[in-house]
Amino acid sequence: MQRELLVLATLLAYAHCIRFYLDPNAMKCLKEEVQADVLVAGEYEVSDTPSVKTEYIIRDSKGHILSKKDDIPHGKMLKFSFATESYDTFEICFMAQAIQPSFSGNKQNKQEVHLITKRGIEAKSYEGIGEAAKLKPSEVELKRLEDLSGAIVQDFVRMRKNEEDMRDTNETTNSRVLYVSLFSMCWLLVLSTWQVVYLRRFFKAKKLIE
Repeated sequence: MQRELLVLATLLAYAHCIRFYLDPNAMKCLKEEVQADVLVAGEYEVSDTPSVKTEYIIRDSKGHILSKKDDIPHGKMLKFSFATESYDTFEICFMAQAIQPSFSGNKQNKQEVHLITKRGIEAKSYEGIGEAAKLKPSEVELKRLEDLSGAIVQDFVRMRKNEEDMRDTNETTNSRVLYVSLFSMCWLLVLSTWQVVYLRRFFKAKKLIE
């Protein structure tokens, strides 16, 4: 039972870790799809690079700003978090601006960005929840299992809804294909009849047939 819960927790809790380099006066963005009512948390660290100012911004598909920081302290692990209201795609962008002119080919001016994103149960800090509510370790674990069971139910409901939507789409597509095929056959029959009648009249006018 414990192993099954661990597997389900792995499927429902997502954590991504990525490292990339950011050139001066450049921007790099990452996109990710998130379901509705999901907590998203992250940590990021920008390497210490002289004469370079770095900022980041997180936006949804409608352009709403979810999180932003204009001047990121270099060499420190910082955090961000936000909750989604509906199924959407959010975008996180890191931008570097050179304060002083430098050679773009100089690798020393490149910044290394370390980004960790978590969502779902993985994003929640149950240690902090337990300390705030003065819960025992067993109560904290029960709280985590309660959230896990709720996430499992929501995930199954979402999968069932997606299955129903796909089935409805397939049935609608099959009906439309059938109607288009019948219309094409009727139209070809009309064209063929018209062509035979036209050719018959043409040959009669030329007195090639009686």
